[in-house]
Amino acid sequence: MTAEAALAELARFPVEELGYASVDHARALVQGHQEVVLCDGKTPDQVEGICTALVEANGSFLATRAPEAVQQRLAGRFPRAERNPLGRTVYLPPEPEPAPTGRGTVLVVTAGTSDLAVAEEAAVVARALGNRISRLTDVGVAGIHRLLRRSDALREASVVIVVAGMDGALASVVGGMVRAPVIAVPTSVGYGASFGGISALLAMLNSCASGIAVVNIDNGFGAAVAASRINHLS
Repeated sequence: MTAEAALAELARFPVEELGYASVDHARALVQGHQEVVLCDGKTPDQVEGICTALVEANGSFLATRAPEAVQQRLAGRFPRAERNPLGRTVYLPPEPEPAPTGRGTVLVVTAGTSDLAVAEEAAVVARALGNRISRLTDVGVAGIHRLLRRSDALREASVVIVVAGMDGALASVVGGMVRAPVIAVPTSVGYGASFGGISALLAMLNSCASGIAVVNIDNGFGAAVAASRINHLS
């Protein structure tokens, strides 16, 4: 390219200052994926401004924990953007979207339908990071036969993300059935003594199944990033 074109490309690198945000355009070089926008605590104007900066630099963005007003704003501004109302994400994939680059499949396993919001966040993030995604939904220990009849999917996965609230027992069950790394996500789903997910968190941390890693309560995003890094190890 010409020197002028190169300078134009580098004008916002490595950080683009927006006044309310410092958009990190070097993130992809450091961590392998561009900055992800957490919408919690940001106004719709701020989210739109950050996402616009990312699109102008890289042609795509991923926004998480997006309330309805932010989802509508981004969908109006970027007609190609894909909303996931349940997972509260908005994803504008590159055009054309590249094929998945991970070694295998990231399987997202959900204990109950009430855990789907966190599971969908994990699935969308893992896809945006270049992974093939599969799902097992509503296969918790209250009806363990639902999981056992899909044991083939468990065995074929490269990384398994287990999303469960209540007693968090599904992570231990899956951890005892597979050779792949298991990342457990406790959710805040449950009755009073679940203490907003602390019960599931402690159960997963104390699992007797080997090789289970545990992320924070409701942190589908963190589980997906960890799973993607494992799935991209050469």
